[in-house]
Amino acid sequence: MVWWYWMVLGLLLMGMELATPGGFYLLFFGLAALVVGATTGLGLQLPDWVQWLLFSILAVASLLLFRGRLLRTIKRTDSLAEVDSMVGEQGTVLTSIGVGGMGKVELRGTTWNACNAGPGTLVKDQRCRVHRVDGLTLWVTAA
Repeated sequence: MVWWYWMVLGLLLMGMELATPGGFYLLFFGLAALVVGATTGLGLQLPDWVQWLLFSILAVASLLLFRGRLLRTIKRTDSLAEVDSMVGEQGTVLTSIGVGGMGKVELRGTTWNACNAGPGTLVKDQRCRVHRVDGLTLWVTAA
């Protein structure tokens, strides 16, 4: 195949990767096509079947070796740490919450589900402090 066919194929595959939600499969096939196109363009004349074999081997090997690392790098686990960092912050009670009851609290400009972890009832517009975070529910006590 002509070297620039490989380059166009590689760019198309990488562009399709940008258009699809983050699976990171087409990226490695696009990179493999660019590598084969570069080697062919730099003067290494290979038969078409060798080019396709090289493309296949490079794509699958890079997919198996690097996809997991790439996903771990991109999908950091510190997103939960950001929510957990709300422990100790103060919010405003939006609905009265009885002891052990559920209600709504405003914190950081967002409405959150809240559970009253304190010994007394929290009334509307009272300040409260986040005691712990459980998923999307804040456990609050009176401030």
